[in-house]
Amino acid sequence: MPDAPMDRQEAFSGTKQVAEALAFDEARLAAWLEKNVEGFKGPLTAKQFKGGQSNPTYMIEAASGKYVLRRKPPGKLLPSAHAVDREFRVISALHGVGFPVAKPYVLCEDDSVVGTMFYLMDCVEGRVYWTPDLPDCDRAERGAIYDAMNETIARLHTVDYEAVGLGDFGKPAGYVSRQIKRWSQQYRASETQEIAEMERLIDWLPGATPPDTGASIVHGDFRLDNMILARDEPKVLAVLDWELATLGDPVGDFTYHLMQWHMPPSRFGSGTGSLVGLDLDALGIPTMEAYVARYCERTGRDGIPDIDFYFAYNFFRLAAILQGIVGRVRDGTATNENAAAMASQVTPLAETAWRFAERAGAR
Repeated sequence: MPDAPMDRQEAFSGTKQVAEALAFDEARLAAWLEKNVEGFKGPLTAKQFKGGQSNPTYMIEAASGKYVLRRKPPGKLLPSAHAVDREFRVISALHGVGFPVAKPYVLCEDDSVVGTMFYLMDCVEGRVYWTPDLPDCDRAERGAIYDAMNETIARLHTVDYEAVGLGDFGKPAGYVSRQIKRWSQQYRASETQEIAEMERLIDWLPGATPPDTGASIVHGDFRLDNMILARDEPKVLAVLDWELATLGDPVGDFTYHLMQWHMPPSRFGSGTGSLVGLDLDALGIPTMEAYVARYCERTGRDGIPDIDFYFAYNFFRLAAILQGIVGRVRDGTATNENAAAMASQVTPLAETAWRFAERAGAR
């Protein structure tokens, strides 16, 4: 556990030297890319992005330009996790209809090239904010950035997934129920301590799940620090980290995005950023209620019933995701030196989830 508060912006921004356990033969990669990516020319050098907890992500600087490579981590992995092939498929489909994602180039399923499956995409230059208060923006720009985020997730949830070739990307019905089952199993696989609230949630959530509100492409981890903003305007250039994307209930996806308004603050910077305790009006950041209303306008909804259940589910899900990172520390496959700090956030997330569960009728 770190002994000083973490500055998320400093800790997660930019690149670093590639960790020894995640290094690969750069010449071999360059040779493979020259054969498989039109216009690619080596030699290349690789640096590792500081951010990214799950799939190691690299800045590739080559004679032909800058690229980004995402790969499966090596070693023991949880079942169905780190699906970079699914990431490549969804961004390929969305790029084809002009949704803001990086241009994908190639998927490599041959483990002999860098050691695990990977894909290569364009390097999108812009701003990434790791704290939701947008510290170097003025009041007007903060409001505009939040509206751009809102428009982007609403747009995602209204993409015709059949028309873009993703009709078999997941099962449209029963998404939340499957997520509860999946993350209960993943939590058990990576559990390092007993947390009473997680036990209660695992028992209560399956029987309390409301009917689906519809079906769409869902991102699974849609938040400010998973997008690149233009440097000179409040515009989303690329949404990142599609590892958890599938088809499912868009309200489950949107209420995950809303968690920043209720996120337990962490002095260690773990988990995700929090708006709790901030003067939103002074900052120019919308209230959650105003943000929800704008999303509903854009997607043709009357509102979000059962929101307390959705918050209970999403805080439980995030607690299980972070516990998975803690488990990877235990197993020696964590790809981020800040991963150990995640352990401090699992219990507060579980406690927050249970408070929402009680508001939704849990006893």
